[in-house]
Amino acid sequence: MRGKLLPLAGLYLVQGLPYGLQSGLLPVLLRAGGLSLTRVGLAKVLYAPWLFKLVWAPLVDTRGSPRAWLTLSTAALGLVCGLLAAFSPAEDSQAELPVMVAGLLLLLNLGAAVQDVALDTLAVQLLEPAELGPGNTVQVVAYKLGSVLAGGGLLVLVPTLSWPRLFLLLAATYWLAAALAWSAPALRQLPSPKPSGHPPHILQHLQDLLAISGTLWTAGFVLIYKLGEQGANSLFPLLLLDRGLTAPELGLWNSVGAVACSIAGSSLGGALLARHWKLLPLLRSVLQFRLGGLACQTALLFYLDTLGAKLGYGTVLRGVALLSLCLQHFLGGLVTTATFTLMMRCSQLAPSTLQATHYSLLATLELLGKLLLGSLAGALADSLGLPLCFSLFLALSATPILGLGLVPRILA
Repeated sequence: MRGKLLPLAGLYLVQGLPYGLQSGLLPVLLRAGGLSLTRVGLAKVLYAPWLFKLVWAPLVDTRGSPRAWLTLSTAALGLVCGLLAAFSPAEDSQAELPVMVAGLLLLLNLGAAVQDVALDTLAVQLLEPAELGPGNTVQVVAYKLGSVLAGGGLLVLVPTLSWPRLFLLLAATYWLAAALAWSAPALRQLPSPKPSGHPPHILQHLQDLLAISGTLWTAGFVLIYKLGEQGANSLFPLLLLDRGLTAPELGLWNSVGAVACSIAGSSLGGALLARHWKLLPLLRSVLQFRLGGLACQTALLFYLDTLGAKLGYGTVLRGVALLSLCLQHFLGGLVTTATFTLMMRCSQLAPSTLQATHYSLLATLELLGKLLLGSLAGALADSLGLPLCFSLFLALSATPILGLGLVPRILA
């Protein structure tokens, strides 16, 4: 199993680089290059290719092998980074993102989205049922580490390395990863893809996907399982800021501390699954713990809101609030690993010519569910008030626990 997990770890770490690059590193570099805040914010429109993964996922299923798609997309990312090294916004006098840089960043997102589909498909085909737990731990942990390295690690090097040198470093990393994807023995042992005819009509394709056993239930579950958690995680740090935590302290706990706890939770989930814990009982227990943690977090907010108390230095309430923040990220990481294992288990039930599209469908719905409440949380708090808003988050967090009672037998 180690021969499979090591190359997957390296590739998933590289897969996390674009997210960290564009969420943490690029905004700072673009702003330092003289771009306005509006232009820096509008650069996120370049994430658009991620919304269309289902468009090219059928091509990964029916044209060539996932290993070939993974190698080519990773090498293409290296080429794009090499071209970006030649076009620094800092060298452009206008206060807007140069067209050439914007086009290359769009291509970077396109290549990263194709790489995402190919690598997930390869993992679905490579891992045996007993290896799904450790495999998904590697997926979640390595991806988070990659995003932290690109968003924070490279940012530390900015005073030393210029824009060209940073992107040349990224280009070299991608080309090494492409060589790993093509030459790793475990990945070369995958069966050759069967030739297929013309792809079906998109509606017929969707019907084929939804007809796969367990798909409808899994799609509904991954859409709702993070709703309450994401809503609370979006608001809770801001509410702590309002009640006395300093911005630097909150930044430390909500970034470094949260990522460390999330990685620890993901690692524990994989370890428990590797020790032959049954997936669904484990997921049910963790969801119940998460609900209990959110209930305690909500009670703390009610207490602070009622008394108008502040989280002063050295107070017990301050420690409880920070502990609650870290605990929810720890449990969230555990829930994520278990849920991704469930998604992969469901996709393995699909024919090999549909597995890339099937997993991409589930992954897109999972992302949509996380973005939905994260985006609307502030508006809900303003319109409903904190007590009713967090009561809604509690109800949403209880919903997936009830949904596990309806799980299809084939996934049990």
